[in-house]
Amino acid sequence: MDTQQNTALTRALAEVPGPLPASGVIHIAIPHTDRFTVVGNHLAQHPDLSCTAVGIAVRIQSLPQGIEIGIKALAARCREGEKRIAAALRELEAFGYLQRVRDRLPSGRVITRTVFCNQPTALLRPRRPAAPQHPAAPAPRPAPAEAPARVPTSAPARAQAPTSAPAQAPAQVPTPGPTPAPAPAQVPTSTPAPAPTSPPEPDTPAPPHVPPPPFLAAHPTPLFVPLVPPPTAPKPPPVPLPRPDELTPELDRAATAFLSDLRRHTPQLTLSETDVRQLVPGVAAWLERAAHPDAVRRTLTTDLPHPLRHPAKLLKHRLTALLPPPLPGSQDLAVPVRPRITVTPFQTCDDCDRAFRSPAPGHCRDCREHRAHRSEATRTAA
Repeated sequence: MDTQQNTALTRALAEVPGPLPASGVIHIAIPHTDRFTVVGNHLAQHPDLSCTAVGIAVRIQSLPQGIEIGIKALAARCREGEKRIAAALRELEAFGYLQRVRDRLPSGRVITRTVFCNQPTALLRPRRPAAPQHPAAPAPRPAPAEAPARVPTSAPARAQAPTSAPAQAPAQVPTPGPTPAPAPAQVPTSTPAPAPTSPPEPDTPAPPHVPPPPFLAAHPTPLFVPLVPPPTAPKPPPVPLPRPDELTPELDRAATAFLSDLRRHTPQLTLSETDVRQLVPGVAAWLERAAHPDAVRRTLTTDLPHPLRHPAKLLKHRLTALLPPPLPGSQDLAVPVRPRITVTPFQTCDDCDRAFRSPAPGHCRDCREHRAHRSEATRTAA
């Protein structure tokens, strides 16, 4: 039996305009008449959205108003699990297609609205009010038919007839043929009726300003600000493994023995010789900071994930992220000595009994000046 040919596909390919490409996709575009959704290429070909996020966005865009689009509701309609759907919703929220806003009802109840915008960049552009549509002016009726002798005019002439002068000279129509006509037929002319002019349209008032919905007015420009970086954002470089200030032979030997002995306490942490050589600087940095080997072992082997697939990567992460600070020295632990402030005591003047500050008893400043002035006057008099 011969292989059956899909005649419908062959006929559809024959109707594709232009030559068919030798490779790549061939589009057979059949117009939709019902049950279709318009999706922009900015979403279908988004360079930073995953295919799962694009598919979830198309599914949400095709649903009617008021349908629940939570994680569990979408998981009941789609084959993807809740984790993939949650990640896709976070991507759409990061790029502005999905927004969850809180709104207060007139009754005082606060609800969360889920808003999906098929073109989020258009929300940032100011919208122009739609121009009012006026009914078209009725076309002028053609002039009634004249006498049979009237010469029909061409279309341009008819179009220019209403704007011509009201009175024109009668046109002489020569009769063809060698026999001269007794009298040339006079073309009756009639004054064309002025075309009906529509009254001047009044100025269209500007449409009233309609405030935006409360869930959109509460957000300043820009409307959508990604709070969480998308999964495709570039990740920061990994933190390097800590290294000691000086990798002495004693530290190298102790760190190697420590890593090789881990499989005796925890079989899941069986390391290869290459992994041991790579992790030796990290353990040496811990030992250099006076960390006890038992404390280091307890930190590296407690609360291991199940199953543990990459023990060397886990040890590298813990050696880097949980590195303790160096022990402080004796000078750092000493209590700082506050400088003593010498307070000058109060004294009582022997002459005027005035209080003044002085390390030794005696006279105040005014009494000392008075005594000096009196002594000088006595010497001058002598």
